[in-house]
Amino acid sequence: MIIVVALAALFGLAVGSFLNVVVWRVPRGESVVSPPSACPRCGHRIRARHNVPVVGWLVLRGRCHDCGEPIARRYPLVEAATGVAFGLVTWLAGVSWELPALLYLAAISIALALIDLDCRRLPDAVVLPSYAVGSGLLALAAWNPGGEPEWAALLRAGIGGFVLLSVYFLLLVVYPGGMGFGDVKLAGVLGIYLGYAGWAALVVGWFSAFLLGGLYALVLMVAGRAGRRTSVPFGPWMLAGAWAGLLVGDVVGRWYVSLL
Repeated sequence: MIIVVALAALFGLAVGSFLNVVVWRVPRGESVVSPPSACPRCGHRIRARHNVPVVGWLVLRGRCHDCGEPIARRYPLVEAATGVAFGLVTWLAGVSWELPALLYLAAISIALALIDLDCRRLPDAVVLPSYAVGSGLLALAAWNPGGEPEWAALLRAGIGGFVLLSVYFLLLVVYPGGMGFGDVKLAGVLGIYLGYAGWAALVVGWFSAFLLGGLYALVLMVAGRAGRRTSVPFGPWMLAGAWAGLLVGDVVGRWYVSLL
């Protein structure tokens, strides 16, 4: 299992390098395929030996090989974070048919959180394809080749996506200033994953988003860095809440039922 986790982490490093491209180019409407990566100052293409995740940045000592322009620390940090995330998800999920779906969710979670923090946007170019990709990967997991199919989980996924999309849409209608339509569209994707995991995961994931987002906004206000009318990106907290639902939803659900 350790070898599998290590391989997943290495794969995550490579995916993290691609996510850096996504985070920079997608909000600007640029292709993530071409042109190849280049220094934004001098325009020289990044050499293949310098494009190795994390290692390339360390070898270059954080500067462009051609012009010496500093390379932001966020690039290797995103690569490293994606590697760690892929390793942790693989360790927690094990080698299963659910693993590809969860790794995909981990990748888009990192990309969308960073884009929302940078641009206050959740681009359709990332969110909308996730309906098809996420649903397809979860359908494969529900089919469970070689094992017992779990079609009930797939049905819950459809219901969860519809419910969370509807709830967020109603919130947008009632309080338009509270969130954007990008949050509504993301809610449907997260609802599919949470519904697949179970009803407790769906409820905990939904509630955790508002709890974590509210706590963050409260900390900013206490620190004097935000006011009551300050706009705070909600996408990262929706994603964090969804992962909370996936990881501890069942535990919290059983605890709550025990109290009753």
